[in-house]
Amino acid sequence: MPFDQPLVFVDLETTGANAIYDRITEIGIVEVDSDGVREWSSLVNPGVRIPAFIQQLTGITDKMVADAPPFEAVAQEALARMQGKLFVAHNARFDYGFLRNEFKRHGIHFSATVLCTVKLSRKMFPQYHKHNLDALIERHNLPVESRHRALGDAQALWFFMQHMRDVLPHDAIATAITGITQRPALPAHLDPAIIDDLPESFGVYLFLGENDVPLYIGKSNNIRKRVLSHFASDLRQAKEMALSQQLRRIECIETVSELGALLTESRLIKARQPLHNRRLRQSNDLCSWQLLEDESGALRPQLRYAADLDFGAQENLYGLFSSKKKALHTLYELADAYQLCHSTLGLEAQSPGKPCVAYMLKKCLGVCIGEESIASHNLRLMEALGKSRVQAWPFKGVVGIKETAPLGARTDIHLVENWGYLGTVDSEDALWEKLEERAKPTFDLDVYKILRKHLASGKLQIIPLT
Repeated sequence: MPFDQPLVFVDLETTGANAIYDRITEIGIVEVDSDGVREWSSLVNPGVRIPAFIQQLTGITDKMVADAPPFEAVAQEALARMQGKLFVAHNARFDYGFLRNEFKRHGIHFSATVLCTVKLSRKMFPQYHKHNLDALIERHNLPVESRHRALGDAQALWFFMQHMRDVLPHDAIATAITGITQRPALPAHLDPAIIDDLPESFGVYLFLGENDVPLYIGKSNNIRKRVLSHFASDLRQAKEMALSQQLRRIECIETVSELGALLTESRLIKARQPLHNRRLRQSNDLCSWQLLEDESGALRPQLRYAADLDFGAQENLYGLFSSKKKALHTLYELADAYQLCHSTLGLEAQSPGKPCVAYMLKKCLGVCIGEESIASHNLRLMEALGKSRVQAWPFKGVVGIKETAPLGARTDIHLVENWGYLGTVDSEDALWEKLEERAKPTFDLDVYKILRKHLASGKLQIIPLT
């Protein structure tokens, strides 16, 4: 049982939700061990203003923390109380992440085995939908003196643990806690401390080998969960085994949303060419069909390459293909499906007055020998290609796509021009610097697909910059 080992129930109040940018305003600790139960708490001067909505939520004001000690003044006291104990918190990665970052800023290493009471509640009470702290307090009649204050919330967690001990089988609790707190078997050359620093947020992760050689780049809406899934996979798979043997270091780039993660992943894969990413799309051979009208009025597909033509500015492109072979294959399939003339499409040499091969196979309606009008053939060709029409860049020049995380924890502005991704900045000053140094963008198939999908939602905040 967890009660046979030293426990520390921890809760923090902070200026926001981001452990890197925001700061602690209060820390509350309940220690439980063989010597009994002890409580300790302290307001903390964060060194920055507390947002008004945070002051309203917690009741902790700028005036209250003005004369409070900074974190470095209480760091050793907090460390002594938590060291060597099972770290218990609600949404534990939040509190644990904030403390690790604060300790790190002052040159102190802190590591602990972490138990999240959200996960524990879900395991032990799966019949309920909500597992936030308010729900636990109401459901189990937990006594709380001061909600949204650090010590009051830490006390609630201790009461929750005692309640479970009273109403549930002890072996079931122990099994659940073991499952939640056990650490994955990591590759031999990987520093175990890296696992504690993995964020539970949208973003991109990079697996690096010797001399920081890029092995694999991936994205996820929960970086920590996705990275750990690599090590939980069946290592009989060649890819996972090779990654485990070669892995030396992990880098993470957090983003506000899935859009930022997708754009960043696409850019990094192309730039760094990781060994184990199989889909490395390049734009060098990217091509598309462009419809041009000949002297007879017939529309004829002409193959155009992204390297020679600005795809983002063109209105009459159809289909995006990684090679000429794939483009021709698609056109042949469409010709047969829509009974189009092979010679008029340029798929075979045209002999004036003579039928194309498709006509003799009854797959052409005879525009090649005058049995069908050019206008009718043109309409059918437009219908065949219509679904694959390439959308021209719908904005004038560069735009910023602005995304803000919950509680304003961070802001990302993605810069895009003509379906080419220019990069992401987090401030207006950085935005203008990026614009000044930008090179002419090239059409990017991945960016095109990513942005078309997200633009269709109508939910993106677009900032015109030209």
